[in-house]
Amino acid sequence: MPNNYSYHEARMNKKRWLYLLCLAEVGTMLVLLNYSAVLPIIKEEWGLTNTQSGLIFSSYQVGYIMLVVILSTLTDYIDTKKIYVFSALWAGLAGMLFAVFARGFVSALILRSLTGFGLAGTYMPGLKLVSAKFPSEERGQAVGIYVGAFSVGTALSMYAAGVLTGIFHWRAAMFITSCGPVMAALLAWRILENVPPQRRDGKRGKDVRREVFTNRPVLLVISGYMAHMWEMFGMRGWIVAFFVAVLSARGSDLTKATSFGAQIASLIILAGAFSTALAGKLSDRYGRAKTIQIIMLSSAACSLLFGWTRTLPLAMIVLISLVYGFLVTAESSVLSTSVTEMVAFPYLGTAMALQSFLGWSAASVSPVVFGAILDMANPAAASSGFTPNWGPAFAVLGIGALWGPLAMQMLKKYDAREDKNCSTAKMEHKKNSPRQNI
Repeated sequence: MPNNYSYHEARMNKKRWLYLLCLAEVGTMLVLLNYSAVLPIIKEEWGLTNTQSGLIFSSYQVGYIMLVVILSTLTDYIDTKKIYVFSALWAGLAGMLFAVFARGFVSALILRSLTGFGLAGTYMPGLKLVSAKFPSEERGQAVGIYVGAFSVGTALSMYAAGVLTGIFHWRAAMFITSCGPVMAALLAWRILENVPPQRRDGKRGKDVRREVFTNRPVLLVISGYMAHMWEMFGMRGWIVAFFVAVLSARGSDLTKATSFGAQIASLIILAGAFSTALAGKLSDRYGRAKTIQIIMLSSAACSLLFGWTRTLPLAMIVLISLVYGFLVTAESSVLSTSVTEMVAFPYLGTAMALQSFLGWSAASVSPVVFGAILDMANPAAASSGFTPNWGPAFAVLGIGALWGPLAMQMLKKYDAREDKNCSTAKMEHKKNSPRQNI
């Protein structure tokens, strides 16, 4: 009885820790999409093109990319808690600087890049902490919950900035939402344990190459993650502007359309918070690759079709967009869980650094490509502030997303070939390893 009680208590403590870490993650995400929520107003106020607007959005991801390789890799060497807390504080302060000092394209580009530095030291290091806390048979669901917190935070970022813009001014909305990461840093300081690095032997360089850079299954999963990020951030970066176009065509003024569009977009993103936890649980049961394939094929279909829905009844557009939001985020947790199961823990920070660098590189490019295609598809409308043609831009997101299912098919063929070449003893070892869920 005491043993059973101790086991139950340990599980409850782990869940409580996970939920508190997720709460901190929600706080750090409040600066992620606050710019997207006010993008139509800033675009009009500063006279930006769609391409310039997309560049400012992507500069956050570029800032993230500039530091994520360093900070994620450093979690293999120094205390992860210190990296997380300092980075959360940085994100909040940089977001406040944007709200006060951004005056045009160049200043906005620089300050949003600085804000992106903060995410580099929170999201992936937090994911590593979750991976260390939960065994493989529980990890899919745990990572799904953690990634779901990412979606909750980004949805809240969009919603809060949209509501606050309707009440105050877009600068006040940006400043208030930037307080979230500061609160997250205080919470993380309280709940996170110190995580000393694990020592490696003298063959570190050779082992890193084997575990990460020449590990074909890992590289295939990371390439699928790139396709996922391409689609998801292209959609998230422009979804408010799409709804502003929908509402403007129905007679709404810019401020009201932006505020209402941000609130609708936040619900779309929030739908993804539920899908990641569900997808993680399904992948624990049915396999990672199969789950990823089904979800990404469905979300790619949504991207290919969604941009042509602008003239449909508003209620129907909202309904379709909720399905789109549910699917476009769902596979994120499964992809990340797959990486944690393919790499030994002492090298996981390096693997996550590579995953983040490549995935967020795709996330930084797709909004810019999206904006450039909008400019090409709407040359006459660009100067008037109304953008009627969205189909080609969303379709490019769907075409990129199709790489994900293809990469998973290649992974399944690779595993099947490895199984065929293995001896009976090796196959038994493979069966009992964490990769049995792939």
